[in-house]
Amino acid sequence: MPQVSAATRSLPTAGAAALRRLGADLATARKRRNESLKDWAARLQVSIPTLMRMEKGDPTVSMGVYATALWIINRHEALAQAADPKEDSAALEAEIRQAAQRHQPRAERGA
Repeated sequence: MPQVSAATRSLPTAGAAALRRLGADLATARKRRNESLKDWAARLQVSIPTLMRMEKGDPTVSMGVYATALWIINRHEALAQAADPKEDSAALEAEIRQAAQRHQPRAERGA
């Protein structure tokens, strides 16, 4: 039995749910195109069992397989935008806090 990485074992619940949804959405896209498991597996250059695992949202399936599946349905840009720095509100809030602290008068900073 193959070993599962610590990262996979500690996958947050929200991350696992997102992968399950992605897999289900990719399965729906395949079915809407009337593509068989065999045909899609060939296009992805994976085995049918690997394709089935991907469609279940298995986190051990290579990200490259998910990326290729998104490319097949012309949704690869969604992956490219997934971690867009412009959408990282937590980092923006931290930068704003740091800027505000840098620009406080010395008396307010406790200097």
